[in-house]
Amino acid sequence: MNNTDKEKPQADDKGLYDLLGSTKQTSTDIIANDEVLTSLIALGQGDKLRQLSDTFTIYNGDRRSDIINTAGKVALIMRDNQYQPANLGIYTPNSDDPIEVTDPNMPSAFIIGSLNLDSVWYVVKNLAEGIALYKALISQGLNVTILVSINPFHFNKMVKHFSEVKQVIVIATLDKKDEITKPLLGINVKAIITTFDLLLSFDNNQTLEDVLNDPDTIIKDLLAEAWGKLGDIADQDSKATLYPIEAWGKEGEILRDALTAITYHAQVQPAMAGQCMLGALATTIQQYINAPYALGDKFMPVSLFLLTEGDSGSGKSRTVGFSHKALVSYQNDKRKEDSQLLDEWKAQKASTPKKDLEVWLLENPKPKQSILLVKSGTIQGFLDNMLIGNTTDIAWSTAEAALFLSGHSLTSDTAKSNISQLCDIWSDGSFDRLLSPRYDSIEQNSMNGVRFTLDLQGQPSVIAVALNDEAMNGQGLLPRFLFAFPDNMNGQIVYNTDERLDAKPDLDPRLQAYWQRCEELLDPNQSSIKTDDEGRIIRFNMPFENRQARKALADYQTAKERQLCKGGQLEKYASYARRLHENASRIASILAYFNGKRFISADDIHRATLLTDYSMSERIRYIDKPQAGDNDAQKLIGWLVKYCNRQSVKQLAYSTAQSKVTPKHLRQKHSFELIAEVLESEGYIKIITNGRARTIQVRPELLEVT
Repeated sequence: MNNTDKEKPQADDKGLYDLLGSTKQTSTDIIANDEVLTSLIALGQGDKLRQLSDTFTIYNGDRRSDIINTAGKVALIMRDNQYQPANLGIYTPNSDDPIEVTDPNMPSAFIIGSLNLDSVWYVVKNLAEGIALYKALISQGLNVTILVSINPFHFNKMVKHFSEVKQVIVIATLDKKDEITKPLLGINVKAIITTFDLLLSFDNNQTLEDVLNDPDTIIKDLLAEAWGKLGDIADQDSKATLYPIEAWGKEGEILRDALTAITYHAQVQPAMAGQCMLGALATTIQQYINAPYALGDKFMPVSLFLLTEGDSGSGKSRTVGFSHKALVSYQNDKRKEDSQLLDEWKAQKASTPKKDLEVWLLENPKPKQSILLVKSGTIQGFLDNMLIGNTTDIAWSTAEAALFLSGHSLTSDTAKSNISQLCDIWSDGSFDRLLSPRYDSIEQNSMNGVRFTLDLQGQPSVIAVALNDEAMNGQGLLPRFLFAFPDNMNGQIVYNTDERLDAKPDLDPRLQAYWQRCEELLDPNQSSIKTDDEGRIIRFNMPFENRQARKALADYQTAKERQLCKGGQLEKYASYARRLHENASRIASILAYFNGKRFISADDIHRATLLTDYSMSERIRYIDKPQAGDNDAQKLIGWLVKYCNRQSVKQLAYSTAQSKVTPKHLRQKHSFELIAEVLESEGYIKIITNGRARTIQVRPELLEVT
């Protein structure tokens, strides 16, 4: 700094910024004819400008022999990513002279707006562009900060510096895409690449949202792109079977669209949505129809036993809220009606003279409850309610499979008897139960024509025990189930996008059509069903459409039988394989009846077999997949991520990882190198060699550290 008699301070002398703090802000006479300064002050950025009314001289930071003269100029205060003064841009008003930066090697930016983490940070190469972009974006009501690289040659250094705090956005046109993005690969940067200049689009009355929604606009995450696509290190056998969504029909059909909508709104795997829909449909339709065997002259219930694996919070309750909505609403209305009828019956009973009461009770039996769906209970409770006539058609739908699989009924001394009764109910809708004399209120000890659907979801620890239970397998209970073990959605669920915030499932026409059809089935036109003299529904035996349809089921049954031979795919699963055609017929009948048909076609059979084959694949996969947990590659990346998060670092020495990793068997040189190579090839880590030293960098988005 020089006034001829003053010592010249260096650009890195903090006294310079102290002096600027007391220097008056830019005066109106200097900015009167300068568009840039006028705009900055109009935007409320005047506090970042200082008029240098005295003649100061400043050594140029990267060329110390040069001196920047400041007489009659304006200083733009530039800051680092912590908002600390780090540089000055010396600007000559009303001139085309380039802005001189006191120390170009010091990463910094002129900041238009407020440097806070709530705003979106855009980076640009010159002041005029920054001002125009800020004006355009704030006029659209957006919360933005513009970071201007006063020296365009140090733009990349500035971008990298500020991206250490949060993601920054660069903008480019297609013709300059590589020029902007290639030097920034691997940096926490998002690139918005447009066909036309972004500011030109704004001049043509387009908004940022319009530009982003343009199909020609490209948005790239340069950090993720530098690492490549994240691979899959799970054991192949443990990957979930691809769910056959085509089994639910074509797009535009009610069931297929409902599956798509439920999968979206509940944010679950299609298998979870499909299992819940099967449970809802079986519960609704089992009271109306029976399904045919391949011979076509015998029929079976369409009740289904379903078992789905899912950790707590995996989405079962959300999914059931959509799949069972009509059922729950119907049952709530029925409960109100039943309660009112019971109150009226009690009132009439109380008013009946004692001498007439016995005859009155014979003529006016106590009203029965209408129970279609329950969330909790016991097997004995269900059987008792069937015996006393409270229900002949019921479903147990619960996200707590342990209530059933680990309940007293299947673990006590009578477990084999209970399992046998459940198998009989599934097979032909009947059961025999020898009751203790203390059950004097229950006159019957056997039932026919009952239907019982089981829709269970449980955590892995519960299901693992059940699937290895000798009695449940040997007596044929588990072979009657349809299985699904979908991958969890941990880390993939999104709550905060505009699309999610604005989503209104109740108004989704796909769900409305599904719910309306369910309501029609639950409260059908009386002319569409037959009843006996006591008003009970006479179930309709669904026929095959033609010989081709019957042969389709027979072909499937035969194909599964062929796979039971020695060395066949189903050699070890005979009890499961011989139930597949029965479940296929049940599913085909349910889907056809829902769609308004009174027969099942060859196509219905084919689509149903996609679901039964899926179930069989899942059952085999569950046995074959590693049960202990993560494989070695998953264990190593898990340890690396935890280590880096604890130490608040993004990388560590290769030798440190090898010597400290747990479990200890991973420390063996050959094993560690092999597994590290797998992780690098799948994009989880990078191994950087510098001379004899090696460093492991962990993929940034896997870490919590910033």
